Amino acid sequence: MQNKAYLNKLVQKLMNGDIMAFNQLFEIYSSKLYHFAYGYFKSKEDTEELVQEVFIKIWEKRTELKYDLDFQSYLFTIAYNQVKKYFRSKNIVSKYLEHAVQEQSEPASAEPDFNYWELTEIIENLIGQMPEKRKLVFIKSRIEGKNILEIAEEMTISKKTAENHLHTALKFLRNELGREHFVTLLFFYIHFF
Repeated sequence: MQNKAYLNKLVQKLMNGDIMAFNQLFEIYSSKLYHFAYGYFKSKEDTEELVQEVFIKIWEKRTELKYDLDFQSYLFTIAYNQVKKYFRSKNIVSKYLEHAVQEQSEPASAEPDFNYWELTEIIENLIGQMPEKRKLVFIKSRIEGKNILEIAEEMTISKKTAENHLHTALKFLRNELGREHFVTLLFFYIHFF
């Protein structure tokens, strides 16, 4: 177990962009974080992905760290928030599926009209049709998982403007996807909510 002074020194170096300090912190904490997340996911792939995401966030926010911060608590707080976000999105998908299956007039086992790559292309094309700022707000919200306030600050726009962009983007996608087969809607909700 590393002592607190040594860990604080590594955090200070990380704050200054020292990649070696980052690698050392990864070595010290990645297996603990892995075991923590695996308890929730029970999936090697999902757990490894979470560990990578957490350390990417640490690197991106390194200049905001405090040298005397309890790094382990900070790390596990980020991990726990990512776990909650994951299960919250799974819950949204489950609710959507229940609702969609109830409204579906044909059997749920009907063959889809599109394959995965066609659906991916449809979604990417629709996102590509959005004006640049609207597209950026959508990506930051639905793909990067940022809240409206974070997006507004990052893009130096008002909170209301960010909300309007997101609302308009979602409305556009729902309208466009509503014309396609049920599976397209399902794909959209699985990948973007």
